[in-house]
Amino acid sequence: MSYSSQAGRRPNEYASKSSHTNIIWDQDIKEFLDKCSLPSGSDEIVLREENLIADVNYDLKSPISLFITIDGGYTEVFIRREFPSCVLNFFQFGALIFELKDLKTLSNKPFIDPEDIERLKKIERLKFVLPTKNISYKDESLTNSVRNTFYEFFTENKENFIETLKWFLYREYDSKKEIASYTLSSCPNPKCNNKRIELNKRDMSENYLFCCDDCGEKIYLTDVFRLHEVIDDEFGAGGILAYVTNLLEHILLIHYIRTILRIKPSLLKETLFIKEGPLAFFSVTANMHKPMRDLSNYLLEKYDLNLVGVEKSGSFVEHVAQIGNKMESGTLLLINNNYIYKYIIPGKADPDNPYARTSYYGGKLIFKSRDERLYVVTIPVENESVVLDPKKENFKNLDSILQNLEQLKCDMYDNSLFPVALANKLVSLSAHPSSVILEKFAKSFIKP
Repeated sequence: MSYSSQAGRRPNEYASKSSHTNIIWDQDIKEFLDKCSLPSGSDEIVLREENLIADVNYDLKSPISLFITIDGGYTEVFIRREFPSCVLNFFQFGALIFELKDLKTLSNKPFIDPEDIERLKKIERLKFVLPTKNISYKDESLTNSVRNTFYEFFTENKENFIETLKWFLYREYDSKKEIASYTLSSCPNPKCNNKRIELNKRDMSENYLFCCDDCGEKIYLTDVFRLHEVIDDEFGAGGILAYVTNLLEHILLIHYIRTILRIKPSLLKETLFIKEGPLAFFSVTANMHKPMRDLSNYLLEKYDLNLVGVEKSGSFVEHVAQIGNKMESGTLLLINNNYIYKYIIPGKADPDNPYARTSYYGGKLIFKSRDERLYVVTIPVENESVVLDPKKENFKNLDSILQNLEQLKCDMYDNSLFPVALANKLVSLSAHPSSVILEKFAKSFIKP
């Protein structure tokens, strides 16, 4: 299509008002739709027949007295309105830390405001900016701009996340399970076809760099996230945004765990870590679920780790709305492979292919509290096969975790939790006015 200054004088091009009839009367389309299926409605679900209901033990005395909630978000900023393909994304995420005794003073407040929680510890915010389309950082390609940005954030941040990543990746927390090498699926240099590169720890430089044997280009330790595999220098890196948010939240979670282990390991038994969203890694970052499962299994065995992921949206949350009145208060619903593919995600359950086995390091369940609130939560489990036939005992510290979730109720949103709602309030970046202000801020510093 050519463009001309005269184009504005021509009439607008509108879609045909009758073209849909070509689709409606197409026999192949009809046959295709007839073979499609939808998630089950409430009338089709029979929980007791599934034999997955269990009671929460409220008589158990919970050792949890400290809460650490991890949450984050991002906003998109167009640097040039006349050239909308130039895009930056600003991320902000953090950890909200408070004690149970402080929470009880706010138990009767229906709405949360930061001024109401002066006695709670302030949230620690971390900021991160990422070029995602048609913007070069240090005159590099978009792929390398993203790689460099990640590497510098991990190495130059005062929290020293790069050392936490090394500790996590090579299992340095356990001398019996520590590994000497990590396999990277591909070289991040687009001109290199080298696959399955061994990142031997002994070959890592003091700056956390490696060298590709084939092309000789540098490889960052942060390249293990494989984000370079889904970035297109022309079409952008917009597809990585949700994965980056989840990834950074996990890194912060791991960093706090490592810090507590160094300072006071016994505190882990008294701490409940709450992450917004499921306990999983997605897309190209899914490979991180393996070292995360190793870490959580180690911590469960040695320190009684209390960790839970709480979902606010998605197909499982939509399913909860269908079964809420079928569950009794103070109970939980264990979700197995057959249940997931029968009622939630249309498809055929495969006993050799457990749900989310390549991304989750936890198992899902639905909890209905004594005050009728419903939660979709993920708790760490030993291995991916648990989802085939889950038992309550597969979820360590489950009663203690659910007891505390019940205490963290919040009336700000439906079935929300106080720390999750508050952390989101303190770190989220609104579409307006945050994005407008950040746009002006970015424009004032970026050279034309």
